Amino acid sequence: MEYVIAPDGMRIAYWRTGDGPPLVLVHGTADDHTIWSALLPILAKRFTVHALDRRGRGGSGAYDPATYAIEDEFADVAAVVDAIGEPAHLLGHSYGALCALEGALRTDNLMKLVLYEPPMIIGEPFVPPEAVARLEALLAAGHQEGVLLMFVREFA
Repeated sequence: MEYVIAPDGMRIAYWRTGDGPPLVLVHGTADDHTIWSALLPILAKRFTVHALDRRGRGGSGAYDPATYAIEDEFADVAAVVDAIGEPAHLLGHSYGALCALEGALRTDNLMKLVLYEPPMIIGEPFVPPEAVARLEALLAAGHQEGVLLMFVREFA
C-alpha cells in the first residue's frame, strides 16, 4: 500500500502491481480497491496498475459527512495520477467513472481515459426533486444506510 496526500490533506491509499505503462483504477460507490482483484493479474501483465481506495474506503482516510464535497474525490483521483510522475491511463467504474472523468480535468498527466458504466443521464434529472427531499430527510436523521438502500432500490 502506498499513499498520496490530496490537496485538502486527506491520505489516499493505492496499491501498485505489474509492469508497463501506468494504469489508475477508480472503483465504484460501495467498493474499494479489492473489487479489481480478479482483473489485476491480467492487467498487471501489461500495465503498472495503481488501484486506489476512494476516500472513506479501505486504506484511505475517513471523511466527515458534514463537510463532504464530491469535488474532493475528483482532486483525489488527480493527486494519484500526478503522483505517478508520468502520463497514465485512467479507468473508472460506475461512480468511480464520474470521479475519473472529473479528475481527468484536473491533471495533464493522462494518456487515455476509460469510463465504464458512468452514472450520467443527460436531459432529465437523475433523481426527481421529491426523491432528493426524501434522501435528505434520511441523511438528516442519520440514516446513511437508508440513503444507500433507497438509492439502489429506486435509481440504480
